[in-house]
Amino acid sequence: MAESKYLTAPVPSTTMPRSVPYILVNETAERFSFYGMTSILVVFMTHYLMGPGGVLDVMGNVQATKDFHFFNSAVYLMPLIGALISDIWLGKFRTIIFFSIVYCLGFVTLVLDLTRLGLAVGLVLIAVGSGIIKPCVSANVGDQFGKSNTHLLSKVYSWFYFAINLGACVSMWRCPELLDKYGPRVGFGVPAVFMFVATAAYWLGRRKFVHIQAAGIESVKNTLRGEPIRALGRLCILFLFIAMFWSLFYQSQSAWVLQAENMNLRWLWKTWLPAQVQFVNSALIMILIPLFAYVIYPAINRFFPLTALRKISIGLFVAALSFVVPAWLEMQITAGGKPSVGWQFFAYVILTAAEVLVSITCLEFSYTQAPKSTKSFVQALFLLSISLGNAFTAIVNAFIQNEDGTSKLPGASYYWFFTIAMLVTAILFIPVAARYREKSYIQDESSQDQKD
Repeated sequence: MAESKYLTAPVPSTTMPRSVPYILVNETAERFSFYGMTSILVVFMTHYLMGPGGVLDVMGNVQATKDFHFFNSAVYLMPLIGALISDIWLGKFRTIIFFSIVYCLGFVTLVLDLTRLGLAVGLVLIAVGSGIIKPCVSANVGDQFGKSNTHLLSKVYSWFYFAINLGACVSMWRCPELLDKYGPRVGFGVPAVFMFVATAAYWLGRRKFVHIQAAGIESVKNTLRGEPIRALGRLCILFLFIAMFWSLFYQSQSAWVLQAENMNLRWLWKTWLPAQVQFVNSALIMILIPLFAYVIYPAINRFFPLTALRKISIGLFVAALSFVVPAWLEMQITAGGKPSVGWQFFAYVILTAAEVLVSITCLEFSYTQAPKSTKSFVQALFLLSISLGNAFTAIVNAFIQNEDGTSKLPGASYYWFFTIAMLVTAILFIPVAARYREKSYIQDESSQDQKD
């Protein structure tokens, strides 16, 4: 059999794999494109969407919120298909390259056609491309490590998450300004350019990556019996509870943006755009990741040992607390007030703390708890929890939408509904997490020397 021109297993090494920089550049650029687009999507649908003949054909707030979350749900449903394509046929690298091209075509469609048809086609292509590559990219991070350098895995996942939020932070700051000053073609066009950059970066790193080969249809059959299916079952139960966290988290890109339109946007040194406030989540995450890793977690560990599941449990309660702030703000708005948008920044601090506790922990936990033949598939199941959370939000908005476009849960009652739902979920998670038995699976190493 001819020797592969690529590495097919991690080599013994105590240092960071050479493929990591290409992964981080790709992730930073791809996240810039995705979050830049989603940061302006609700505003585009409610203020810029065009109809036939070049006239405006915008959506109401409830419909835009519903459609936004259905799109997000589709994005995070597609990883199941991506994991199967990757694990059975193409392998992670080729799956990422092929569907990144589909992803790029979705952006091109959004730029060229600003009607509901262009929006629908563009979002479908982006959902397919973005969703299918998601489990492959995150699982491919772990594939670069063997037993000799597995101690660096936690660090690189923190870097990976930092890269995600660096791209998101810059795009959420700039893309709303681009939309406001130059219109949707530029607002969507700049993220499109970054998606092409992301695809090119991944291609350039092809000889540095460890290419774990597709296992074939047998890999799927193996997940349906023995230890793999038991591991998947244990994780799926946990992911059902995590879904409610995502239901709340992604409303910072929809309901919170629409709320900001009714607030006093002058705060600190500038007048903020409603969609621009989102950037603070990504900015804070880059501050809070090292703060939690080097200060908060060690301090808590001195008197209360923090396991992964305990971090997640705490994070669910913190997420419920984050929605108390917009509920209070909506009460002020309904009473005829115009509260400062600075209060939303405070809400983001709480929400971001919950994200560190829940999301980063889940990302690493999902990889280590996944049997070796099902790494991408388990990442897809983790991402499915995001899909379920967004689907829940979309269904709630569909149910509460009146015929005239208004809501059956007006004002603060909308936010209190999700606060209570999150609190109940957090309480129920405690006994489930206590019964979970952890078992880690790490890739085997090769005897090859690491290639240039």
